[in-house]
Amino acid sequence: MGTEYFDNVKDQVGFCGIWCGSCAVGNGVLKELTEQYADVADSYGLKEWASEGYDFSEFRKGLASIRELPVCSGCLKGGGRDNCEMKACASDRKLKDCCRCSDFMTCENSEALRKMREGARAAGILVKGRNVDRKNFVKKGISELKKKSPHCLLFCEAL
Repeated sequence: MGTEYFDNVKDQVGFCGIWCGSCAVGNGVLKELTEQYADVADSYGLKEWASEGYDFSEFRKGLASIRELPVCSGCLKGGGRDNCEMKACASDRKLKDCCRCSDFMTCENSEALRKMREGARAAGILVKGRNVDRKNFVKKGISELKKKSPHCLLFCEAL
């Protein structure tokens, strides 16, 4: 796996505090794992092993659909949700992230922000806290990613 996707987002922390480098959609891990899973399914002949009534062709269509998803470039580079409230608000206020806003605790977008951050954490995505230095956060995050699977794909050379 090349690291071009990860290199594109590794230093990017979104307005919401989500570190794009730890997101499987932005760092390329989802695409890589799906490609590897499809290769394994095909090379092992899983179609013949599937339970009776299992529609292997639909399974392959699903994998192909995931592989065709665009890799997210992160909201700071034009990716992410088009209608993201945090992106619009922080951009209007010329803030690097929502945590720097003086209205952080009373923001009208606080519920959406909370849900987004909780969902990210539940998915294993790292989220920056209020008084955390961005560079140190990313450096620590890279160290954590190197230790856990499947993100280690980002740092492994092909055999």
